Amino acid sequence: MTEVLTAPLAALGRTVMAMLATAGRIALFSGQVVSHLFRPPFYPREVLTQLMAIGWLSLPVVGLTAVFTGGALALQIYSGGSRFNAESVVPSIVAIGMVRELGPVLGGLMVAARVASSIAAEIGTMKVTEQIDALVTLSTNPLKYLAIPRVIAATLAVPVLVGVGDAIGIAGGWLVGVQRLGFNSSTYLKNTIDFLEFWDVGSGLVKGAVFGFIVAIMGCLYGMNSARGAQGVGNATKGAVVAASVMILAANYILTEVFFTS
Repeated sequence: MTEVLTAPLAALGRTVMAMLATAGRIALFSGQVVSHLFRPPFYPREVLTQLMAIGWLSLPVVGLTAVFTGGALALQIYSGGSRFNAESVVPSIVAIGMVRELGPVLGGLMVAARVASSIAAEIGTMKVTEQIDALVTLSTNPLKYLAIPRVIAATLAVPVLVGVGDAIGIAGGWLVGVQRLGFNSSTYLKNTIDFLEFWDVGSGLVKGAVFGFIVAIMGCLYGMNSARGAQGVGNATKGAVVAASVMILAANYILTEVFFTS
């Protein structure tokens, strides 16, 4: 009888301990990465390579996500605003919603799906094939050579992707507003510009930098801790995407609370 009553508590305790252990590993790994950011040696060529892989090659998926999101947002706001004769708020709400929330969050999630999985799979495969051990044999710090360039590149590239995605998303809302909802083009653009403030855009770019850091950290952490074999690499890839996505959503709430709560 006692075992039946304590079994759920034991399961809950194991789950909490596992979560705390994961949080500790993430915190320790993040601290190691930050402490090595400004220590030589540096690998600028690797940073440039990762900027291309993370930034430029992620632009199509981020752009497509943004344009369809902006268009759908315009339709939804117009439909909801028509219930109380507030259709005119479509341009301003689309712009604010894109640059504050949808642009950074959806851009971060798309990058997490593409980049975190790629990083985890690449580094996990290197571990399975003992390439990381070879780096150690050659007196090369794997953290410096593999993780740092990816973290720097993601932290720099994702805000740029977010900014481009914001512009594309607003353009998608404008296109739907003008072609589908009957807005005047110049009036739509004027309302968009008049209602946007500098910090609306700036807060989204700061979020993008934080999300990029999270994506790279999760990809590198799960890749370097991948188990041996194809199944281990697959689990590492899956874990990196899930962890990065959840942490992006949690960080988004925390940053929104900090930025916009007086």
